[in-house]
Amino acid sequence: MPVLSPTWTDERIELLKQHFEAGLSCREIAADIGVSRNAVIGKLSRLNLTRSRAVEDRRLERSLAPPARASRAVPRLQYEMLATIYGEADATAVASPIDDANRCSLMELSENRCRWPISTPGAEDFCFCGNGAPGGQPYCSGHSRLAYRPNSRARAMRG
Repeated sequence: MPVLSPTWTDERIELLKQHFEAGLSCREIAADIGVSRNAVIGKLSRLNLTRSRAVEDRRLERSLAPPARASRAVPRLQYEMLATIYGEADATAVASPIDDANRCSLMELSENRCRWPISTPGAEDFCFCGNGAPGGQPYCSGHSRLAYRPNSRARAMRG
């Protein structure tokens, strides 16, 4: 049976203490000594070594700082829906009132009909809009106008 050498030799413990005092992170210490990060954290805990308050404060500030805001891509389908709803070419279609003559039940609902719920589910008068939904969209143009509103900043920029 082979004899295993201990993970924490006196030399490694001295290196750990030196690196810790120098302000290296646990990941950096682990890479230099040749042990896992968790082993470093455990040994520091057993040795009762703690960071000075200033180092902890700096790390806390970094973790609480708001992350850099990445530009979020608008999915193509959503962009196309918003373009058809708010596009200036279809301004007359968007402004038209919502027709309530085509209301239907769940069993009558199909792919090309508006799925906007009318009333409260479970109520006796519950139904769906049922108007034509263009281009595979879930709602007719009138209900799309209600469902897909641009955020307030975009509305303010549009005027």
